[in-house]
Amino acid sequence: MKNLFCTAVAAGALALTMAGPAGAAAPESDEPIKLTLHDWSGQYITTTIMGNVLKSMGYNVEYVQADYLAQFAGIETGDLTAAMELWDTTAAEALAASVATGNTIDLGETGMQAKEEWWYPIYMKEQCPGLPDWQALNDCAELFATPETGSKGRYLGGPVTWGGWDDERVEALDMDFEVVHAGTDAALFAELESAYQRQAPFLGWVYAPHWAPAKYEGEWVEFPPYSAECYNDPSVGLNPDMAYDCGKPSGLVRKAGWAGGEAVWPCAYEAIRAFTIDNATMGQLVAEVDLEGKSVDEVVDAWMDANEATWQSWTTCGG
Repeated sequence: MKNLFCTAVAAGALALTMAGPAGAAAPESDEPIKLTLHDWSGQYITTTIMGNVLKSMGYNVEYVQADYLAQFAGIETGDLTAAMELWDTTAAEALAASVATGNTIDLGETGMQAKEEWWYPIYMKEQCPGLPDWQALNDCAELFATPETGSKGRYLGGPVTWGGWDDERVEALDMDFEVVHAGTDAALFAELESAYQRQAPFLGWVYAPHWAPAKYEGEWVEFPPYSAECYNDPSVGLNPDMAYDCGKPSGLVRKAGWAGGEAVWPCAYEAIRAFTIDNATMGQLVAEVDLEGKSVDEVVDAWMDANEATWQSWTTCGG
């Protein structure tokens, strides 16, 4: 699974327009293609890139703020058209269930590889040398305690809307930690930056692609290996009575859309399927927004100017 500028960007993105079609035929429909926006910088970037590309093809594009997991209900009814970032780490089950209804289609991979897990700065190994093993972490829980958690260690999770099953994991593995959810992506990484500068204890949800694991030296905690059975069958894993007694899955970042939309905007769907970007590029773009203070629109426009041949290749309908 994320920004200091989300509210401002949402307003800017809604107003953004691009000049006429890039050599494409007239759009099949002037009905708006509704792309979902969530609450982390990278997703704003990928969605704005895709929206700009569709606008260059002459499509009517709207951006709709939506809950990351609850969005599937809107996609299934056609109230929302497409989502540009569905991480296998947190949305795989929800996506599979939505596709199974027949009303949602998987629109392919984004090209990004997803990693999300508990993370600590490397300097914490001096005080807890058994890291990255989760049992060693549990033995050192008091190192991460705060006034709000008392004697228990604090794990700073992402916003509740990201999912992730951290509260369930703590309970299933009987960990001496309390999960405290950051209100926003920006708040989560502001705490990481502050702690790192002070060399203070920090344990939180860090994900890639993102600038944080590139900027700061640290490690992800190693939990018992993830399996689908661990998540779905309480009898599997260390705790015979509870599910989620393992780490998070890793995997891909995918796109999905309303199944009925492909008949309405076939060339738009083809362009969405063609969209791809890699982790290194995305990490750099997110850093420009989060660390350098640039707007999402500014960063996206610069990327599109520098990569015109790339994104224009997505617009060649039937090519």
